[in-house]
Amino acid sequence: MKKLVVLTGAGISAESGIQTFRGADGLWEGHDVTEVASPEGWRRNRELVLDFYNQRRKNVLDVEPNRGHHVLHELEANFDVHIITQNIDDLHERAGSSNILHLHGEILKSRSTVDATLVYTMTKATIELGETCEKGSQLRPHIVWFGEAVPMIEPAAELVSEADILVVVGTSMEVYPAAGLTQFAPVDCPIYLIDPNPTHSASKRFKHIVAGGSEGLERLKQELLEKYG
Repeated sequence: MKKLVVLTGAGISAESGIQTFRGADGLWEGHDVTEVASPEGWRRNRELVLDFYNQRRKNVLDVEPNRGHHVLHELEANFDVHIITQNIDDLHERAGSSNILHLHGEILKSRSTVDATLVYTMTKATIELGETCEKGSQLRPHIVWFGEAVPMIEPAAELVSEADILVVVGTSMEVYPAAGLTQFAPVDCPIYLIDPNPTHSASKRFKHIVAGGSEGLERLKQELLEKYG
């Protein structure tokens, strides 16, 4: 069974109604990114940061996986599928996918501010000031903020290096370090880019499917089944 590695970004979740945080003006819901998604912002105003993610979390809980998420699950019948996602939602999980690596954390989890190994699955939609871990430290969103290390980038690179087929969907591939992952693909590994407006500088190596996430993944599924199924 061939190993199919899929890199997913905000575009695939947007089809379910999850807002892509950063607008054309660079602001996240009217906030500068450093206010709500950085260690400095957390130190300045924990209440603002918690409220921002509480609102994002409620949005995630209100939506459902779309056809693109379900296609990736269906591909497991014929391929060894591994998803590397930049998304912090749980839509891949809810669609049934088995192997998911979250590069930037998970919004439905919280963690300690003094011990990053203390991670908790949340049972409600909010984290409030005064909610603490077992060591008595304020809980924070289990999210990788700007300026923080991306601890899962090395396991992700290893997965890409083992791929027989690589797919990129729903991401501009402009945000590092995630954007550098394609360089770890084996030289003989086909790379499919699903994008309605492909402009990536490495496009010569990519096999383009000019479509949105769900439509593009449907087309990819048919092509892969015809070629490898």
